Amino acid sequence: MFEKSTGFAHSGAMKGVKRGAPRLLLLAAIGLTLAACETVNRMSAVQSVAVLDTSDAETSRANISSLTEVIERNPNDPSAFNTRGAAYARTGQFREAMADFGRAVELDPGYAPAHTNRGLANRQIGEEERALSDFNRALSADEDYVPALIARANLLRVKGQSDRALADLNRALRLNPESAQALHSRGLVYQRMNNHREAVLDFDAAIDRNPYVAAPYNARGQSLVARGEYDRAIEDFNASLNVNNNNADAWAWRGVALERSGDSQEAQISYQRAIGIDRGNSVATEGLQRVQRQASAGGGLFRR
Repeated sequence: MFEKSTGFAHSGAMKGVKRGAPRLLLLAAIGLTLAACETVNRMSAVQSVAVLDTSDAETSRANISSLTEVIERNPNDPSAFNTRGAAYARTGQFREAMADFGRAVELDPGYAPAHTNRGLANRQIGEEERALSDFNRALSADEDYVPALIARANLLRVKGQSDRALADLNRALRLNPESAQALHSRGLVYQRMNNHREAVLDFDAAIDRNPYVAAPYNARGQSLVARGEYDRAIEDFNASLNVNNNNADAWAWRGVALERSGDSQEAQISYQRAIGIDRGNSVATEGLQRVQRQASAGGGLFRR
């Protein structure tokens, strides 16, 4: 359940959904990038926490309107506010989302999904300390709430607290060994620690559980580059791009793998594709400069 990972958590506001067994709200293409691939040996925090789905504003408005009607019928139901908050977050309306998550925890201070969602929204707007406080509150309310463990671990990872992140993810996986999200996130922690052997094993397991998302292929490809396994890395970047052809990082790292395997022509094409999507992609910019310098020194990339 990621493209690139954890979605806003919720428990259904609709009849028949048990509050005691909250699920993740699958938000199609807008899953959070809390477990997004990081640049190997350039371990910077992710630039954006959410990939937002604004492709059908009319449908989104209708969905929010319908959820508002649910709230009007159930004004004291925290799960109703939590669900509408997730819908607001889906379209980037974070002020409205935060208000709904806040109302949910006012109604039920022990409601872990709303604390978790407010933390995710705080991460989106750059309020990392508030986000951490929200994840801590969620886990104080329910120490076994796996989405909060994953969310806190992802934040701790980008803050450089790898040991604490690893502890959260190990706990999450003891509670839910089949969680592709937790496996992917733990792989990223191992990757940050330069333990690429363990990282690859976790990405393998994440892909085995959910082979139809791009992020684990991209992440595994980066670790394979670090291990010098360039052909396998190229296969992973190709798989990632088959799922999402508009991923600048996948194109950039495909270029790195191609360059290191000796195919400078294809590397240049990949770097150019990455820059066409994201002109600020430093991996692609630096890679393109390298292959162009090599071409200039060696008489050109394209020889007869």
